[in-house]
Amino acid sequence: MAASPSPFRPGASLERINADRAGTLIERLGIEITGIGHDSLSGTMPVDERTRQPYGLLHGGASVALAETLGSVAANLCLDPRTHIAVGLEINANHVRAVTSGEVSGTASAIHIGRSTQVWDIRITDDQDRLVCVSRLTIAVVERNRTGS
Repeated sequence: MAASPSPFRPGASLERINADRAGTLIERLGIEITGIGHDSLSGTMPVDERTRQPYGLLHGGASVALAETLGSVAANLCLDPRTHIAVGLEINANHVRAVTSGEVSGTASAIHIGRSTQVWDIRITDDQDRLVCVSRLTIAVVERNRTGS
């Protein structure tokens, strides 16, 4: 049985993706995209003063920001950027392990890639590869002229 083709458009590069984060929340949180797989996208985020809550633990909102970043970037890699854009429609997250330092890594994997919606599964792990957060992101695919962009 032949492998399915990658949903990502040809020519996607880590350098370009990471350059696009300048001046955004992604840059401020220290999120970096580290890998493009066949149908997945990976990245990291530090657990430090930018991403911890007052009790010293990784803030759940920072985990969700990492999850939505990975899923949204991956979703946009499936589209023609001249005509369509992927925007978050709904996200949920289950935080299963506390992290106080180091770095977390996440991987967004495609569940469904359709013409008007996409669904991505994002798993975030700690430095010891233990599950920290599992998230599901639903994306709306919209025409660029409808978003004002």
